[in-house]
Amino acid sequence: MTQTALILGGSGKIGRHAAEAFWNAGWTVRQFNRKTDDMTQAAMGCDVIVNGLNPPAYYKWEVTIPAITAQVIAAARASNATVILPGNIYNYGNQPGVLDENTPHLATTRKGRVRIAMEQSYRAAGVQTIILRAGNFIDPQGNGDIMQMLLLREISKGRVTHGGDPDTLQTYCYVPDWARAAVMLAEKRDVLDPFEDIPFPGHAFTYRDLATQVAARLGKPVRLTAFPWRLMALLSPFWPLARELHEMRYLFAMPHRIGGAKLARILPDFRASDLTTVMQAGIAPDIHPDKVMDTGGHTAAVL
Repeated sequence: MTQTALILGGSGKIGRHAAEAFWNAGWTVRQFNRKTDDMTQAAMGCDVIVNGLNPPAYYKWEVTIPAITAQVIAAARASNATVILPGNIYNYGNQPGVLDENTPHLATTRKGRVRIAMEQSYRAAGVQTIILRAGNFIDPQGNGDIMQMLLLREISKGRVTHGGDPDTLQTYCYVPDWARAAVMLAEKRDVLDPFEDIPFPGHAFTYRDLATQVAARLGKPVRLTAFPWRLMALLSPFWPLARELHEMRYLFAMPHRIGGAKLARILPDFRASDLTTVMQAGIAPDIHPDKVMDTGGHTAAVL
């Protein structure tokens, strides 16, 4: 019998790749239109709801995320569908090292506290919920991901931007891999607990590692340059987005990776994309070596 997945946020990073992954796995895929559809009605007859909704105003999470959460819970209760949503590592706060399902949630930022409250709402609601928790999302189509917005925002000038020490280990999630894992978990939902916190290990590499890979792909040296955090601090009183970004600065300087033992136990056959593919995913197809400004320096030389 064909199963049905309702995709929330189908034009975003998570929704777009989730829709493709569920479709490729033989599911019926139903897209939710937030402008015209009633979510509960749209969920009727669905087996899974993938919550890929991304609130447009990063600085209004305290209002938008609780409202979205209440909608999704109501839809899941009415349809008896399992909710799958992308978790992140904001919940943990500043805890360097290996992060997994046993790491305490010690968030000190507004963003982290909102995420903790959101997850507690799902747990308390009694609807089956699978949180597939990941690091920085990398979308091969860009779509406002970490590569496009930060790391490779100046790659046409031969620069890779880092948010902290260039040798800081960071965790990244290739969204097509996340989506494939979500499908596999959906197909095992009958044997999962009512509330599952499943870390998605993805790939871990440093800013310097990324610069080296990008330079190899382009065949030209690139330079590492620091993100202008001081400017964000100066703009914070006047620009809400700058304030929110500056609050999360610690995360870009925190060496960490995500432990994958739980995912490996549940999905022993899951295989992630190779590291080179992931690290080079942010290079736009129209960026060729002859279009990248020669920096005149050494590969991955730190400014």
